[in-house]
Amino acid sequence: MRILTTLTVAGVLVAGSAQAQSIMADHAWARATTPSQTSGGIFISLMDMGPDDALVGARSPIADTLQVHETVEEAGVMKMRPVPSLPLPSMATVELKPGGYHVMVMGLKQQLKPGDTFPVTLSFAHAAPMTVSVTVEAAGASAMPGMPGMKMP
Repeated sequence: MRILTTLTVAGVLVAGSAQAQSIMADHAWARATTPSQTSGGIFISLMDMGPDDALVGARSPIADTLQVHETVEEAGVMKMRPVPSLPLPSMATVELKPGGYHVMVMGLKQQLKPGDTFPVTLSFAHAAPMTVSVTVEAAGASAMPGMPGMKMP
């Protein structure tokens, strides 16, 4: 009986680890911050190659809090607000970019300087969490220039 239980547990562990990551990430970047700045944004392209999913959160050692945010216009004023999740439709790419959806970084523990990199772990409704490396670009950057490759865990 003990051998059967061990084999059953081992089979469950192997089946769980064999689940392929269906989300791919490309061009993870952030803008540089000033020494006193305590917040910023992370921008990234997410491609869902599996069934519908959603980005539901993020975390990083560089900040106290990371939230998925959207930028909206209300009465002629641009505002950022948190969203509980960002839908990732099957076989589609969702761009997190300045002026749109992004990962808001609050309580920065260090200044973000051009050329620096830092890890961010993205959480999804269904897919396994994914850690990506974010590259810090110039303070006025509007897009991540020429970063080759795609994160495929």
